Amino acid sequence: MRKRQDLDNRINGILKIQQALQDGAELIAMGEAEDDGAIVAEAEKSITALKKDITLVEQDALLSGEADGNDSYIQINAGAGGTESQDWASMLMRMYVRWANQSKFKVEVLDQHDGEEAGIKSATLQIKGHNAYGKLKTESGVHRLVRISPYDSNARRHTSFASAWAYPVIDDNINIEIIESDLKIDTYRASGAGGQHVNTTDSAVRITHVPTGIIVACQAERSQHKNKATAMKMLKARLYELELQKKQEKVDAANAKKTENGWGHQIRSYVLQPYQLVKDLRTGHFTSNTAAVLDGDIEEFIQASLAHRIRGGAEESIEDID
Repeated sequence: MRKRQDLDNRINGILKIQQALQDGAELIAMGEAEDDGAIVAEAEKSITALKKDITLVEQDALLSGEADGNDSYIQINAGAGGTESQDWASMLMRMYVRWANQSKFKVEVLDQHDGEEAGIKSATLQIKGHNAYGKLKTESGVHRLVRISPYDSNARRHTSFASAWAYPVIDDNINIEIIESDLKIDTYRASGAGGQHVNTTDSAVRITHVPTGIIVACQAERSQHKNKATAMKMLKARLYELELQKKQEKVDAANAKKTENGWGHQIRSYVLQPYQLVKDLRTGHFTSNTAAVLDGDIEEFIQASLAHRIRGGAEESIEDID
């Protein structure tokens, strides 16, 4: 029923645009026949205003994957480099939180491990909203930052790496079989807010799926039982996303690179020094407004990546950014 409603909404959106275009064309014809420039101008204005609606319809067409309409988890990990990369990971986390807020999505921090001096070592967020996964799936990969380090007394330029990995939240109707003996379950004391309870109770849960090496963790709840239940949902979601990957790779072998989330597979560079530039290395889309991007304005990059996938994901030779 949910899928049918979604399709109905998409079809009705297209029909509405078609009708508006037809009405506009008829008004222009009438205005020209009566030599009434005001009617022609008004009709042209109404047709131009349809651009925004057409963009939304195009966006819906791009988000037609099996799990695109679902909520999403996004896991952020700092790369090698200590404080520099951990600070960059926290900047990425802030970027996605800001983007989610701008998109009217709800955000919940499920797990977070702070760095020793600054930033975060890792964090897992749950983004709740229609098409959250469909949009965030294009953000999976390695993100590179080039800047003058605020932690370097000699003010030298540093390159830092952090990775993002998005996977869909799945409902109970999707059956993912997990063998108990394949799991390694660890408990530990949560970090962050929570007062005395955090420091005295091993409520946080980390689950490792041994056959795939997938690791999930949750410390959002005070109860170890609830954290374990949430972590199991996250694990099922990761395994489901792994199956979606395999399906996609059969359709388009070019997308196989997505499975290799190593530091050599960068998807985007954020250069703050010696010039201002954010460039997506898959699509070539770029902007010099780095402040806006780091403040969550990444919708243009998401749309470009979605369109790139639909076109077949043909590999382009894009020169890397120094």
